[in-house]
Amino acid sequence: MAECKVVKGAGTFEGKQGFSYFEGISKETCASNSICMHFLEIPPGSRAKAHLHENHETAIYVIEGAAEMLYGEWLENRVLTVAGDYVYIPAGVPHLPFNPFDSPARAVIARTDPNEQESVVLRPDLDELAATFEFLASK
Repeated sequence: MAECKVVKGAGTFEGKQGFSYFEGISKETCASNSICMHFLEIPPGSRAKAHLHENHETAIYVIEGAAEMLYGEWLENRVLTVAGDYVYIPAGVPHLPFNPFDSPARAVIARTDPNEQESVVLRPDLDELAATFEFLASK
């Protein structure tokens, strides 16, 4: 019979995306088969690297603060998220979250990939494009 497990949220890991994540549920922490879930704090004035998750969906719940995200093939779309919002990111969609505000944004993130970083594909071509956006130029 499968065993239920409790994962103490004490550890962190550095994601390829440029953020530090608080370890949660994953193949690495508890041998999950098809899901991972982590806690993320996005410090004020910081941003991730442009990336996508191949073949895996992402669901986010914003607990506190606010953040913005660029998304789309050329990061042509922009969305604001605030505490209480749920965000869905389809598999394979390039995105770049950032926090232009003075307070940290805190969120719980879940993906259909049990591995913490396996499906992360960096998009340095989009990072170069994002550097031309005035609101991201100093991040």
